[in-house]
Amino acid sequence: MVDSQDGNGRRAARTTIRDVAADLGVSVATVSRVLNGRPDVSPATREAVLRHMRERGYSGNRTARGLAGGRTGLIGLALPFVHAAYFGLISAGAAEALAECDARLVLCLTEHQHDREVTLLDRMMHGTTDGGLILLPSETSAELIQLREQGYHFVIIDPMVPLDESLPVVSAAHWQGARMATEHLIALGHRRIGVITGHPTWVASIERLAGFQAAMASAGLRVQPELIYHGDWYVEAGVAGANYLLDLPDPPTAIFAFNDNMAIGVMQVARQRGLRLPRDLSVVGVDDIDMAACLTPPLTTVRQPLLEMGRVAAGLLWRLIQGQPVEITRLELATRLIVRDSTAPPPASTRSRG
Repeated sequence: MVDSQDGNGRRAARTTIRDVAADLGVSVATVSRVLNGRPDVSPATREAVLRHMRERGYSGNRTARGLAGGRTGLIGLALPFVHAAYFGLISAGAAEALAECDARLVLCLTEHQHDREVTLLDRMMHGTTDGGLILLPSETSAELIQLREQGYHFVIIDPMVPLDESLPVVSAAHWQGARMATEHLIALGHRRIGVITGHPTWVASIERLAGFQAAMASAGLRVQPELIYHGDWYVEAGVAGANYLLDLPDPPTAIFAFNDNMAIGVMQVARQRGLRLPRDLSVVGVDDIDMAACLTPPLTTVRQPLLEMGRVAAGLLWRLIQGQPVEITRLELATRLIVRDSTAPPPASTRSRG
């Protein structure tokens, strides 16, 4: 079925293959054979069915299958804003996976405005898309569960806040990645390690901070509250956090920023202060954006599987839409520490501090 509009531009009742058959005076089976590309239909009848579809604004095999199965072939991707280094890779992975299913991705910006996000999800649900990928949603578990109960299929990518365990989620292993990064710094000899988090209430920040704390505890090191600065993922927060941490009477010898953007801000401040990286200060980020390898020095960072997150989420969603059995709906993809030249042992005079 597909939505059509009347002459006044109002949304009319959905059109079924029975309606198409009735309009043309042929059987439903004949229309179905045309839509599925079967050869046992006369050329004249096939052309009549396809012409009828074109006149109604539908074309191609994707639309034909939509008529036959009640689908549009479109998948919505609701995201708060477009950020090439993060959302771009997730979107690309999702688009690639959906292309293999002959489906297309439709971007829907919410700008983290909850009312706008709800409106977009409402539009996505009512016939515009077959399902949705919801990136960093601001909805509560109750709102998302209600959406699911209304029959709309969706998968959440990288939830912003903790969500009900029954909801389908694909994310990166934030805790694991942060622990690896911290263990790397500890192995180099760092004891006073500053941290610049993202939004403190976001799942990514909470789990990365927990991973940092776990690594410190395993090494017998005390986490000192004054060495934790809460940022917001932007370069400016890295600048502010670095200035705060480096102005402490006993500044850290390494700074772990919870994304590469903030790590770039830290490196800017270090250069402005005449610090030599990594001799005077080691810096670690998270994401492994394209720029990370091009910085001076190249940035040690935790690589998130962003492209794979998009692909896996899209594949999971497509199975849900197709009604295929799915045993696991909460997937956490492994992160990887990429060691480059922004980390090194601390100056000899500071190695005993803790």
